[in-house]
Amino acid sequence: MLLSDATILENAHVRLEPLGPQHASDLAVASVGLEHAWYTSVPLPAGVPEEIARRSAMRDAGTMNPWAVLREGVAVGMTCFCGIDQPNRHVEIGYTWLALSAQRTAVNTAAKLLLLGHAFDACDAIAVELRTHWHNRQSRAAIARLGAKQDGVLRNHRLGPDGSLRDTVVFSILPHEWPAVRLGLQERLRGG
Repeated sequence: MLLSDATILENAHVRLEPLGPQHASDLAVASVGLEHAWYTSVPLPAGVPEEIARRSAMRDAGTMNPWAVLREGVAVGMTCFCGIDQPNRHVEIGYTWLALSAQRTAVNTAAKLLLLGHAFDACDAIAVELRTHWHNRQSRAAIARLGAKQDGVLRNHRLGPDGSLRDTVVFSILPHEWPAVRLGLQERLRGG
C-alpha cells in the first residue's frame, strides 16, 4: 500500500475518512475558537472549503494524504500524511488541528495510533516525522507524549503568514520504536 492511498482508518474512538467537501460544515463549526492559535494553521470557518480543496489538490498530486477526524460521526478536525517520500518510505504526520472540544481527549491519541499503524504496518515506513512550531508548546508536549524523539530544531525554517520567522521542532519515530510507542498509546487509550 502507498502512503498516498486514500483509505478509511477506524478504531473505537475515532474514524479517519479521506477529507472531502462533505466534511465542510462540521469542520467550519470545529474551527470556531481556534483563530487565536497564531503558531498553527487552522482555517477560519469561512475558509474551510478552500482548505479542503487545497488539501484535496495536494492529494491528487501525491504530496499529501488528508483525513477528516470524526468522533461519533461528526468531523472534529483534520490531519494528514504530508511530505510523502514514497521511494524512501518516509512520511510526516502533520497539519493536524482539532476542535477545542476534542483537545485533551482520546481523539488525538486514537488518531495518531491509526496513522502510525497505517504508516508502519500497512505502508512499511522507515521513519514517521512530526513537526511543530517552536512556540506551540501544547503540540510539542503532545508529540513527546506519543513517544516520538526530538531530532532537532530547524531555525528560521519558514515564514509565517504575517512574515514572522518560524523555528520548527522536528520529532520522529522509527520502526524499531513503533512497538513500544503502540503499546504506550494503547495503554493511554485504556486509561492506564
